[in-house]
Amino acid sequence: MAALLIIFAREPCPGQVKTRLCPPLTGEAAARLYRCFLEDILEEMTRLPSLSLALAYTPETALTFFQELTPPGVLLFPQEGADLSGRLIRTFDRGWAAGFGTILVRNSDSPDLPGEMVAAAAQALELKQADLVLGPSPDGGYYLVGLQSPRPELFQEIPWSTAEVLTGTLARARQLSLTVHLLPPWPDIDTMADLEAFLQRPPLSGAPGRRTYLCAQQLLT
Repeated sequence: MAALLIIFAREPCPGQVKTRLCPPLTGEAAARLYRCFLEDILEEMTRLPSLSLALAYTPETALTFFQELTPPGVLLFPQEGADLSGRLIRTFDRGWAAGFGTILVRNSDSPDLPGEMVAAAAQALELKQADLVLGPSPDGGYYLVGLQSPRPELFQEIPWSTAEVLTGTLARARQLSLTVHLLPPWPDIDTMADLEAFLQRPPLSGAPGRRTYLCAQQLLT
């Protein structure tokens, strides 16, 4: 069975997404920009024929929005759990229950992440090169996590929303005797400094992130 890639996403409502960009952006502008994130990500990820695609959304009332946004064949389900640990555990559990053997979960904060890097993560697991794949972010977190068997302990007692997420997860992996494959680092866009850095690296022709780049240019000029 094909590997499953699950995108964590939030409905782009003003005041609920990309709040660290406000100001200088308004809540409406930040929501518009984040919608471009989602559109760029979906376009790039649907190009990966070796992966089945799902989207775990929040809030639970956002089903209609994501039905209209996503192409046919993308599995949609709400995020469940009291915190990020619980949401990740429940999301992986859905993948195992559906019969997938390789499951990847990625963020929606890196609109220019190349599909080749996601495909490489799946391949590392399928070829048994590692038990766990992580994609480091420069802020100390990670943009992708992949597993081939349930490891709920991996997501417990992690200092979420800090610069210690990756190091804490690697420490847990060592405790669980998991071999780890690290992907190349890739940045999130969370702050104005992140967005300005993104604008300094225009997407090449055919590369992901074009909608986001054009939208950000318009919003900041």
